[in-house]
Parts: sequence; structure tokens; C-alpha cells
Amino acid sequence: MKQELQSSLLHRARLKNLLNKALLLLLAVALVYGGVAMIYASKTIYKIRKNYAAILETLSGKRIAITEVGWHVRLPLFTRLELEVPLMNQEMHLGNSSEPQRIMSKGNVALWTSAMLTFRIRDLDRWGIENRSPQTLLQAEFDGIVKDVMQSESINELISDRVRIKEQIYRALKDRPINEGGLTLGQKYGIEIISFILRDTRYGEKLAEASEEKKRRELIAEAENYAADQEASQTRKLYAAYTESIQQMRQALGISSSNEPHLLNFLNQQRWASAYQKNQQGQNTFVLNNTASTVPVTLPSPVGIQHQAPVKRDATNEKN
Repeated sequence: MKQELQSSLLHRARLKNLLNKALLLLLAVALVYGGVAMIYASKTIYKIRKNYAAILETLSGKRIAITEVGWHVRLPLFTRLELEVPLMNQEMHLGNSSEPQRIMSKGNVALWTSAMLTFRIRDLDRWGIENRSPQTLLQAEFDGIVKDVMQSESINELISDRVRIKEQIYRALKDRPINEGGLTLGQKYGIEIISFILRDTRYGEKLAEASEEKKRRELIAEAENYAADQEASQTRKLYAAYTESIQQMRQALGISSSNEPHLLNFLNQQRWASAYQKNQQGQNTFVLNNTASTVPVTLPSPVGIQHQAPVKRDATNEKN
């Protein structure tokens, strides 16, 4: 009985010792993992990947560009890893968004456009050391140059001549100084402009409807002008035929310009005579005698007045 009790106590002691060792091991592992995690989080030990670089700031305020690929160690309290910079091709969108942006054309007409710039960092000292927030500064100046070029063009050129405008903006981004006599984007930020693309250039919905209405009205006006031209051409042809027939009649009758008033008086008298013969009821005929050309005028009688005989001519008038 005594031996069994001693064996049980010895077994419990061994188990307790084993548990204590396991707890100590777990604590050691946790401490090591926590220390590594703290070192990694504070980037005391950091890695430079291929096509990447880092800007390291010392306690004195000096900024150093780290470009060597591999693991690096820094003093945790005396240095600070300020910026990680990708050296590969990077993209930048107009308005810092891939969605279309609203801009104004030369005629104060709004349209929607989206654009993308591709660039590569060549001089890390200029990019990350001479400029505190290079990405923000480059975005603002990129938007300004693109809008300056596009707002100097009319709405029709922005829609129909996109290739020329795209190349003009590319040359402005690559070679034009930001300010007169100043630096270009590449010189200021140490970058190389790779490409520029106008992704979308379109009207707004209301402007598109107005444009369609304008085209419809232009087509209607063009059709009306064509019809008016045809009518004018037909009128000219009829007038030419009429004048030609008049000339032929004058030649056939041998009528000169001095006889034209007598011919017109004769035709006028025939017209009134024909009208009188067609309707002799309810009419009064007045003969106006004059020294030169006298035209008999036939007028309808007023309603309710009985038929009267034609007025006879005076003897004195007949003598005249």
C-alpha cells in the first residue's frame, strides 16, 4: 500500500514537471514570436524587393535611398523607414479616378473624359528626397496640364480629332515646362513619361440629345433650302420661256415698243367685254371717256337694285 502511494506521488510529480516545461516552452515561443512580430512591424528588419526601393530617414533628418535588393537592418529608434517606392511602370488616372471626369471645352461646353498616364521613376533622389509628397504633387500637375490642353480645343475637335489631341497632351507632359522657363515633369520628379491614353471622350446625355436635335434641324433646313432652290430654278425657267414667247409674238406681229400701250389697252378692253358677255344680268356698264386711252369698266349692280338699261353715250362725247 505504501509503495503504491509513493508510485502515485512520483507519477504526479513527473506529470507536473512535464506540464511546467511545456508551459515554459510555449511562453518562450510566444515571446520569440512576439519579438519577431514587433521587429517586423517596426520594420527594424526589412526587405527590398526587385524593382522596388525605400527611403530611410535617420535621426538627424537625413534621407537615404536604399535600392539594393535583399534584407536590411536599421536601428529601431534612431531611423525610420519613410517610403517604399515601386520602380516599375506606374499608372496615374485623370482626377485620380478611373471614372470619366467632367471638363469644359473652349466654347464652355461640358463633356466627360477619362485619361491615363504611364510613367517610370528614374531618379529616386528627385522623386523621394527632393519632393515630400511626389505622388500628390504629380497628380495635381498632371490634371492641370491635361485640362489646359483640352480646354483650349472646341467640342467638335475633342470628339472628332482625338488622335491629334492625345499626341498634343503627350508632348506637353513630356517636353513642356510646367511654368515658363521652369522644369518639365520628368526633370522635377525624376520620372520618364512612357505613354498617355485618352480612354473616353463623350457628350453628356442632355448635350447628346441637343446635338441630335441640332442635326435634325440642319437636315430639315437643308431640305427646305433644296426645295426653295428647285422652285426658284423652275420659276426662272418659266420666266425665260414667257419672255421668249412674248418676243416671238412681237416679232410675228411686227409690234414695236411704241405700239405696246395700244396693244395692252386692246387686250384690257377684250377682257372686260368678255366678262360682260358672260354675265349681262344685274350689271351696269359705265364708259369712262378720256382723251387718251379709255377703258370701259363693268361693275356688278348692288343687291336689291333692279336691272337698268345701259347708259347711252352723249353726242358731244361721240364727237370727241
